[in-house]
Amino acid sequence: MAIHFGTDGWRAVISEEFTFDNVRKVAQAIAEKTRADWNSTPTRNGGARERPSLVVGFDTRFLSDRYAAAVAEVLAANDIHVWLTQGDAPTPVTSFAIVDKHADGGVMITASHNPPRYNGIKLKAAFGGSASPAACKEVERRIEATNGTPPQRMELDDAIRAGLVTRFNPFVAYEQHLRTLVDFPTIQAANLSVAVDAMYGAGRTYLRQLLRDAGCRVVELRGEMNPGFNGIHPEPIARHLEPLIAEMTTGEYWIGLATDGDADRIGAVDPTGRFIDPHGIMALLVEHLVHNRHLRGSIVKTVSTTQMLNRLAARYDLAVHETPVGFNQICDLMLSETVLIGGEESGGISILGHIPEGDGLLMGMLLVEMVAHRRKTLVELLDELMAAEDIGRFYYARLDRPVRPFKKGDLVAGLKATAPAALAAAKVVRVSDNDGIKYIFADDSWLLIRPSGTEPVLRIYAEARSDAQVHALLREGAAMAEAQIGMLLAAQQENLLIS
Repeated sequence: MAIHFGTDGWRAVISEEFTFDNVRKVAQAIAEKTRADWNSTPTRNGGARERPSLVVGFDTRFLSDRYAAAVAEVLAANDIHVWLTQGDAPTPVTSFAIVDKHADGGVMITASHNPPRYNGIKLKAAFGGSASPAACKEVERRIEATNGTPPQRMELDDAIRAGLVTRFNPFVAYEQHLRTLVDFPTIQAANLSVAVDAMYGAGRTYLRQLLRDAGCRVVELRGEMNPGFNGIHPEPIARHLEPLIAEMTTGEYWIGLATDGDADRIGAVDPTGRFIDPHGIMALLVEHLVHNRHLRGSIVKTVSTTQMLNRLAARYDLAVHETPVGFNQICDLMLSETVLIGGEESGGISILGHIPEGDGLLMGMLLVEMVAHRRKTLVELLDELMAAEDIGRFYYARLDRPVRPFKKGDLVAGLKATAPAALAAAKVVRVSDNDGIKYIFADDSWLLIRPSGTEPVLRIYAEARSDAQVHALLREGAAMAEAQIGMLLAAQQENLLIS
């Protein structure tokens, strides 16, 4: 079985492909790459050291703690010092620990927002963000080159006694860092009540504690340990947040916040029970950071993210970059220039001064800071923003369709070759194949058809000036995609019969 890293790591079904044997194989390849890199530049992080070091963290999924221990055992056996989190921890907290500990990188055991049957490995670089595609390919190459040689292994207790594995609590250093990015005194002065939905994920206790330390009254929902997520899909989107929405309609809270399985994504709910998606969150945060905090920098957004950001960039004379989906694309720009905010429609967002990593905890704290500063709810702030003539009202929706395997490049090429002059009675003014196929209209509306990079799913996205137009675009996009996939599958079948 070949192990491949997608847009943010390797994910597979537990006990099918995601097994202890395969996890150890991946860990051995990571160990070999780490040692090779360290041997070439042994003083690059924090001066001369006896051996390289990696941080290892894990989420709340079934067996994640044991998979993390298995990784630590392999790394230690390869003479790599391991900082292993004491308990489950969010991905952004683990990633910040890499920088705080001057480590050479890190490994996070998580499948993020994916369904409970999945687990995965995220590979992190020394700067705290996702490892480059080249680094992931190098790990894949080393896995393939083992030729059946078993991974090295040292029992965890022995590794701890030998000083090769150190258990640690990553929260303290992370909170100290967040206090440089978030205005805790302003939040404390506002005396807000906040509802937090941890969705049984690794954000449990973390966001609650940060908010309490900032003086908020906090109620946490679904914060108990439940490795199967009680059967839910731990993605902070409206249809998965019924408990939080119900809690918010009691009228007792200023804001509701939700984080996904590893807390690198954010969702929010207004006191009216209205879900605020990441498009609205990013637009509000740009306005807050520029107008209220007087910060500047470029805006980086993935191809599936709102055009409101483009309009805000025009308002404040900021550069905009549009990248393919995957936070690693945003990370590259955050490392090379001054980025005010970078994010994607799935809710992974980071800001200036932070590590180049999606962080649901930080974004939640910034939303609370904004509400505390303005003394208005998220809906009031968003309606105010969209009422401005230079922004206008935008609506968004997404369809996810399970699909049989096909060549994704063929789908994009086919859709581009047959691009219509108009969709849902709107003229197409531009077509982009930056990631999938995107049809752009004169009023900044758009339709995107994109095969997922990590799941057998076709994603169809639309943003428009009315809800009716969004759904009209989604219907036409789905019909075009299904017709094209039907042609591709028929051609595949014909080729099989001929061969």
